[in-house]
Amino acid sequence: MTQSIQNFLLVFDHERGELVELHELGDDGAAAVTAYDAKEREFEGRGRVEVVLLGSDSLDTVRLTHANYFGGGVIASKYLAGI
Repeated sequence: MTQSIQNFLLVFDHERGELVELHELGDDGAAAVTAYDAKEREFEGRGRVEVVLLGSDSLDTVRLTHANYFGGGVIASKYLAGI
Protein backbone atom coordinates (compact mmCIF):
# COMPACT_ATOMS: atom_id res chain seq x y z
CA MET A 1 0.00 0.00 0.00
CA THR A 2 1.34 3.41 -0.91
CA GLN A 3 1.40 6.22 1.59
CA SER A 4 -0.54 9.35 0.67
CA ILE A 5 1.24 12.64 0.16
CA GLN A 6 1.02 14.91 3.20
CA ASN A 7 1.01 18.69 2.79
CA PHE A 8 3.10 21.08 4.84
CA LEU A 9 2.84 24.87 4.88
CA LEU A 10 5.95 26.75 5.93
CA VAL A 11 6.43 30.45 6.54
CA PHE A 12 10.06 31.54 6.59
CA ASP A 13 11.13 35.06 7.56
CA HIS A 14 14.39 35.85 5.78
CA GLU A 15 14.96 39.04 7.74
CA ARG A 16 14.87 37.08 11.01
CA GLY A 17 16.50 34.03 9.43
CA GLU A 18 13.98 31.61 10.89
CA LEU A 19 10.93 29.49 10.28
CA VAL A 20 8.05 31.36 11.93
CA GLU A 21 5.18 28.98 11.13
CA LEU A 22 4.77 25.30 10.27
CA HIS A 23 1.38 23.76 9.53
CA GLU A 24 0.78 20.07 8.89
CA LEU A 25 -2.23 20.06 6.54
CA GLY A 26 -2.83 16.39 5.91
CA ASP A 27 -3.47 14.78 2.53
CA ASP A 28 -6.26 17.01 1.14
CA GLY A 29 -4.49 18.80 -1.70
CA ALA A 30 -7.31 21.22 -2.45
CA ALA A 31 -7.56 22.30 1.20
CA ALA A 32 -3.77 22.71 1.30
CA VAL A 33 -3.82 25.02 -1.73
CA THR A 34 -6.61 27.06 -0.13
CA ALA A 35 -4.59 27.37 3.09
CA TYR A 36 -1.50 28.36 1.08
CA ASP A 37 -3.44 31.05 -0.78
CA ALA A 38 -4.79 32.48 2.48
CA LYS A 39 -1.33 32.52 4.06
CA GLU A 40 0.17 34.21 0.97
CA ARG A 41 -2.45 36.95 1.28
CA GLU A 42 -1.79 37.29 5.01
CA PHE A 43 1.93 37.90 4.47
CA GLU A 44 1.66 39.91 1.26
CA GLY A 45 3.86 43.01 1.44
CA ARG A 46 5.50 42.02 4.72
CA GLY A 47 9.18 42.21 3.90
CA ARG A 48 11.12 39.13 2.96
CA VAL A 49 8.68 36.45 4.11
CA GLU A 50 8.45 33.27 2.05
CA VAL A 51 5.35 31.06 2.15
CA VAL A 52 5.98 27.52 0.91
CA LEU A 53 3.62 24.59 0.35
CA LEU A 54 5.35 21.22 0.20
CA GLY A 55 4.07 17.72 -0.40
CA SER A 56 5.93 14.76 1.05
CA ASP A 57 5.49 11.40 2.74
CA SER A 58 6.41 12.88 6.14
CA LEU A 59 7.65 15.92 8.02
CA ASP A 60 10.92 14.07 8.62
CA THR A 61 11.48 13.93 4.86
CA VAL A 62 10.68 17.63 4.49
CA ARG A 63 13.22 18.40 7.25
CA LEU A 64 15.84 16.51 5.22
CA THR A 65 14.99 17.80 1.74
CA HIS A 66 14.40 21.40 2.86
CA ALA A 67 16.83 21.60 5.78
CA ASN A 68 17.50 25.27 5.06
CA TYR A 69 14.10 26.10 6.63
CA PHE A 70 14.78 24.15 9.85
CA GLY A 71 17.42 25.41 12.22
CA GLY A 72 19.58 26.66 9.42
CA GLY A 73 17.98 30.00 8.59
CA VAL A 74 21.32 31.57 7.87
CA ILE A 75 21.91 28.97 5.17
CA ALA A 76 18.77 30.01 3.27
CA SER A 77 19.16 33.72 3.90
CA LYS A 78 22.70 33.92 2.51
CA TYR A 79 21.39 32.95 -0.94
CA LEU A 80 18.92 35.83 -0.91
CA ALA A 81 21.32 38.50 0.34
CA GLY A 82 21.12 41.56 -1.86
CA ILE A 83 17.87 40.57 -3.56
